Amino acid sequence: MNSVTALLVVVFIAAGLAAGHWVNPYLGVVFMVAAVIIALSLKMANVWQKFVILRMGKLQSVRGAGMFAIIPFFDTVVAIIDERIQTTGFNAEQALTKDTVPVNVDAIIFWHVHDAEKAALAITNYREAIDRVAQTSLREMIGSSMLAALLSDRKDADEQLKVEIGQKTAPWGISVSSVEIRDVAIPVALQDAMSRQAQAEREKQARVILGSAEAAIAGKFVEAAEVYAGHPVALQLRAMNIIYETTKERGATILMPSSMVDSLNPSTAAVAFALAGKSVPESEIARPPVAT
Repeated sequence: MNSVTALLVVVFIAAGLAAGHWVNPYLGVVFMVAAVIIALSLKMANVWQKFVILRMGKLQSVRGAGMFAIIPFFDTVVAIIDERIQTTGFNAEQALTKDTVPVNVDAIIFWHVHDAEKAALAITNYREAIDRVAQTSLREMIGSSMLAALLSDRKDADEQLKVEIGQKTAPWGISVSSVEIRDVAIPVALQDAMSRQAQAEREKQARVILGSAEAAIAGKFVEAAEVYAGHPVALQLRAMNIIYETTKERGATILMPSSMVDSLNPSTAAVAFALAGKSVPESEIARPPVAT
């Protein structure tokens, strides 16, 4: 009984008591009967509710928000349908994927009733039916999907579930807004195997990148060798640069083989020793091995 109906009932009962005491007892009885009829006939639906009313076993009407009246003893409110968006959690335990991997999947479905008449008359318990349909559809989807696709393509799986569940619940007056898979749990042993596989893939990729770098470096060395072969002076300048770079640190000692000294002409060797911080006569440049 809603607050308005309760207030009217109280008013009629009070009026009946007063009339029976001060005016006429029969008038008091009339007021009492009126109070009972008001209590049985006046109904009020909230804005999100639909009242499904049967009259003598047949559908009389579906009443929406606001105050309305029914005929007592002839009309019956068989269902009060909430049309707000509802959520239902469901799961599938130890369901086998297409590649025979057991997984535990948790999901949630968002739905609402768009046809109160069908929800009340076409099925006994639409809430329980939604849960059963959702679980069945989830297992069917898992059985037709590979584990890799199930783990990586969550949005596709959500959309597939939404379409399948929506097609099954539409005849009951229920629309599915969305389905979201919250978690996909796989066995611990398989997690370790997948981790090792991922590590192996990264190691393979690292080796491929390293090999590509080595090939690029080798190509640059070949180009440099071709340049040095056509320009011996360039090779001598490079040797001088190497000597200079290695003698920048104080206390460094370089042992140069006689073949390398012989390959340098006298003027070039003198410049090399000058870069190294030494002043050496040209007559000593030809001596094997020279230390600076």
